[in-house]
Amino acid sequence: MLTDIDSRLLEKIADLTGKPVGAFNIRKDSGCEARQSTERIEIVPQPEGKSGIIIRVKPGTKGEQCHIPVIISKTGLSEMVYNDFYIGEDCDVDIVAGCGIHNSGCDESRHDGVHTFYVGKNSHVHYSEKHYGEGDGNGKNVMNPQTIVYLEEGASIQMDTVQIRGIDSTKRYTKIVCGKDAEGVVTERLLTHGHQEATSDMEIVLDGENSRGRVISRSVAQDESSQLFYPRMVGNAKCFGHVQCDSIIMGNAKIRSIPEIAANSTDAQLIHEAAIGKIAGDQLLKLQTLGLTAEEAEDTILKGFLA
Repeated sequence: MLTDIDSRLLEKIADLTGKPVGAFNIRKDSGCEARQSTERIEIVPQPEGKSGIIIRVKPGTKGEQCHIPVIISKTGLSEMVYNDFYIGEDCDVDIVAGCGIHNSGCDESRHDGVHTFYVGKNSHVHYSEKHYGEGDGNGKNVMNPQTIVYLEEGASIQMDTVQIRGIDSTKRYTKIVCGKDAEGVVTERLLTHGHQEATSDMEIVLDGENSRGRVISRSVAQDESSQLFYPRMVGNAKCFGHVQCDSIIMGNAKIRSIPEIAANSTDAQLIHEAAIGKIAGDQLLKLQTLGLTAEEAEDTILKGFLA
């Protein structure tokens, strides 16, 4: 049974305020709280001995959503989950994931997950994932997601990943392999505060002719937190890739950004950009002249930057 805490977490990470429409799997404290398949999207558990689910989308499926949120409300719980996605040809689907932890104890609560996508020819997937932590205890909230995507000819994926607040430690790994005419786009937004640590390791491999890749990373590091970004774009054929990393640093935070581009073909066109800086004083002053306090002006700028 979902508690008020569970419902709040689901709204934070997946915008759910009731029973989802369409296919869904709600995982709570290492168990299945609720699951539903549809005519075109099937969700089944992994074989015995392996935690997680298998999602199969029939060829030609368009305009459907699949929700697969994870919530943890027990302190000291640690889990490793494997989710495999098989997307048929000529599909256009939205997959809404995310993980929320409420830790009111003194032990570490941890969710590690591996999502592997096999996207069929000419299919498009929009994948969104939000991470959020809270709690009134001293226990840490830890999340280490891995997302690996294989795109067949003409396929594409748009990944929107967000870390909202409250995650003490995270190590993110993302890899997308693009076939001919395929496209992988990753938009990452990350906020750290307190003494939190975050690492984002990302690799886009452009194997196919006319494949395209794009990484857009925006982050804010506050207080004593630290961040490390390592996005890589690898061009193995005639392709186009762009990596853009922008960060705002505040307080005594530390940020390292190490974008890399690697061309293994004379027809590969790759670009990278990286910028780290503080909030401009003139931006704060302008908002304060409109009646905002210094704190309100700062919050407005950060929300706009991470939007």
